[in-house]
Amino acid sequence: MPQFSASVAIVNGRVVPGDGSVLESATVLVTDGRITAVGPDVAVPDDVPTIDASGRWVLPGFVEAHGHVGIDEESQGWAGDDTNEMTDPNGARMRALDAINPADEGFRDALSGGVTSVVVKPGSGNPIGGQTVALKTWGRIVDEMVIKSPASVKSALGENPKRVYGEKKQLPSTRQGVAAVIRDAMTKAQDYQAKREHAAAEGKPFERDTTSEVLVRVLDGELPWSQHTHRADDIATAIRLADEFGYRLIVNHATEGFLLADVLAERDIPCIVGPMFTTRSKVELRERTIANPGRLAAAGVRVAITTDHPVVPINFLVHQATFAVKEGMTRDDALRSITVNPARIMGIDDRVGSLTPGLDGDVVIWDGDPLDVMSRALQVFVHGVSVYEWRDGAGVTARPYL
Repeated sequence: MPQFSASVAIVNGRVVPGDGSVLESATVLVTDGRITAVGPDVAVPDDVPTIDASGRWVLPGFVEAHGHVGIDEESQGWAGDDTNEMTDPNGARMRALDAINPADEGFRDALSGGVTSVVVKPGSGNPIGGQTVALKTWGRIVDEMVIKSPASVKSALGENPKRVYGEKKQLPSTRQGVAAVIRDAMTKAQDYQAKREHAAAEGKPFERDTTSEVLVRVLDGELPWSQHTHRADDIATAIRLADEFGYRLIVNHATEGFLLADVLAERDIPCIVGPMFTTRSKVELRERTIANPGRLAAAGVRVAITTDHPVVPINFLVHQATFAVKEGMTRDDALRSITVNPARIMGIDDRVGSLTPGLDGDVVIWDGDPLDVMSRALQVFVHGVSVYEWRDGAGVTARPYL
């Protein structure tokens, strides 16, 4: 349990736990930072503070499955940009955790939009970018905010690594070069794993390689592979590489995912879709459509929606879900895409993503339907602690430093 936790009972609210159900005049009870009861007939202990949510909506804190908050800091320019270590095509040993500043304004923006958890990932400049980390969006130091570290390993196909290293006149400068870098790294990791096991069996010393150590965890299925990819042909390459090495694939962005929706659904490959409030700023975005997440979900793909903050401000996560509904996604699928689905995709659903007894007490009170763009997050709780409130016409964030 983190340093900060509290007990609270939110009563008489319209509770949407995250499983598609709606509970009228219900209570969410948080005890010592954990949800202990949810329902219309919850007994509240006398010593637990009570908040009346009559006429309000009560939801789990939203989960952003792919962003760069804290590592690509707001209004800091180059000094606050630690997103890409673009000096080595294979950055598996890099950790986003080591570059996150909890004082980034992006964390406060997240709370104002009801986002209480985020998976921070290195950028997409390298074929292998590094290790991601799942965090709470409120805390004093990053180590106290961690939900899971590492949560996955980030990789990129397509234009970004091709452009970055092509400009340096080095490998990789083509799509086949990008795939080759990934394949070479995985092959080396397989060899490293075999040598390590042989040395252990022989009781001999073994020189460790921090890059291969991480990739062995991917090969063993311990860490999923978060694959940045937009075009359908790059998605096919991502699947081909995953088949070759047997790792768990998560498709990030999936801009042309709707073209392969049946394939992704059949193979149970989840997609983190977005950002959607953007222009078609490069060739591989030419088929971008806000209808994409709805089409994927309708085909049976598990979908999460992302802002890719700061590409789209993280507090607009729920608005992207709203526009996905406008373009054909069901309401239930849209809410799942920012709650239970991202939590399950990133392996943190034992902590966050729904209002379920035993999970963290991350709860948001809204003044109306959160899919209505006029609705506002009135109060946000992380581990039962009130960390954000809208009052007197402004948002007020509690400072964990005080």
